[in-house]
Amino acid sequence: MNVSVFGLGYVGCVSLGCLSSVGHNIIGVDINSDKLETISKGKPTVIENGLDQLISNGVINGTIKTTNDLSYAVKNSDIAIICVGTPNDKVGFLEMKYVENVVKNIAKELSFKKFFTISIRSTVMPGTNVRLCKLVEKISGKKNGIDFGIVSNPEFLREGFAVDDFMKPERVVIGTSSDKARKLMEDLYQPFVRQGNPIIFMDEKSAELTKYASNSFLATKITFMNEIANYCEIIGANVDKVREGMGTDSRIGKRFLFPGIGYGGSCFPKDVEALKKAGLDQNHQFQIID
Repeated sequence: MNVSVFGLGYVGCVSLGCLSSVGHNIIGVDINSDKLETISKGKPTVIENGLDQLISNGVINGTIKTTNDLSYAVKNSDIAIICVGTPNDKVGFLEMKYVENVVKNIAKELSFKKFFTISIRSTVMPGTNVRLCKLVEKISGKKNGIDFGIVSNPEFLREGFAVDDFMKPERVVIGTSSDKARKLMEDLYQPFVRQGNPIIFMDEKSAELTKYASNSFLATKITFMNEIANYCEIIGANVDKVREGMGTDSRIGKRFLFPGIGYGGSCFPKDVEALKKAGLDQNHQFQIID
């Protein structure tokens, strides 16, 4: 399958290496010449276990190419995977200009007759897919579901384990109302789910929210355990024993129950804050998230 990956940072570079490793022909697209040069030399733009070998193999085998020419990438692809950043702005809302700019420019290139799929891998708020579909229809004059499809395909990659998570995913979430786009995405991910882990198809808004719900729930587990740890110090209980007693309950599970300084990283703080702001924008208060 011919695929273009837009944005060669963390998610994009991992996607580039993993997708090429199963035989897909991948074009990496970025405006950053340093990233393009790094990958063209067979080196990744981020540090992840096993990624250097995947990128090197892809470049040597010719399954990875790079360009800053968006038009070339679109014309030589069946699927465009959008992996550009969506940082929070000064008040906590997502900065969507990078995703929107890429999608707008792709829409300008949809003059051909073949069906084209745009997969949004970047973390975006529920409702983004619907808005982007209208934007592409307006710019391209093409019809959603007939000429193109926009898919919500959130990533669940852990820092340090991203290659393993991509190659052997616990689940792949696909949000689309287009049968053609669904079939293309199923073919794209089939090599990674041969052991039986599911590709879960759903509507676009549900797929977008799944990412935020997952990260916010994990942040909640960490925060809850820290509250229990603080109480243990007051009453003289052993939080490690409490954790062990809780974690053996299969409904709770052992992971994310270790007390510590809290949660960090590039996703949890950003996603919790963005979900809170999105709720307030709809006059809904997430009390646990707060």
